[in-house]
Amino acid sequence: MNPVPADGARLIYLMGASGSGKDTLLRLMRTRLRGDEPVLVAHRYITRDSGDSEDALRLTPEDFARRAALGCFALRWASHGLHYGIGIEIDAWLGGGAAVIINGSRAHLEQAHARYPALTAVEVSVDPALLALRLAGRGRESATQISERLARATQAFPVPERCRLMRVSNNEAPETAAAALLDIARGKLAA
Repeated sequence: MNPVPADGARLIYLMGASGSGKDTLLRLMRTRLRGDEPVLVAHRYITRDSGDSEDALRLTPEDFARRAALGCFALRWASHGLHYGIGIEIDAWLGGGAAVIINGSRAHLEQAHARYPALTAVEVSVDPALLALRLAGRGRESATQISERLARATQAFPVPERCRLMRVSNNEAPETAAAALLDIARGKLAA
């Protein structure tokens, strides 16, 4: 059985449409951290290859299921035929006073909020035309899949009552959005 997690007061649940630039923002944000700042980005476990563009570890579906059965995930969800998980180590990091950022899913915000009721949700927003260009440029989806992702990107998603939701625009230089994300994380450390 998993230990009772921290309430998530220092947890940032980053979300946004596929192609919104979340991984780029996280990578840029890390380069701006001062050496003594306890801001950690949790890697995701995914049942597909992640490449160099995202902070994730590939697991086979069998390995994922085994880890889930052993209680190794603080959060887990399925999307687009894949399984995603955030390791239980984030509870230790939060308990140690770190601000923790996870790359989550809008569709699973309610699940995350139920476990960490004091988390701050941060949505990365991008103009649909720019999002279409980014999705096409990464070459992972067909034209049909891109159209489906664009349709989902503009759909409203459920935000739990009392969940703090902030938005960061990634329409301009990604360094600007990364700086805004770092300011949110630093605010968690100061609280």
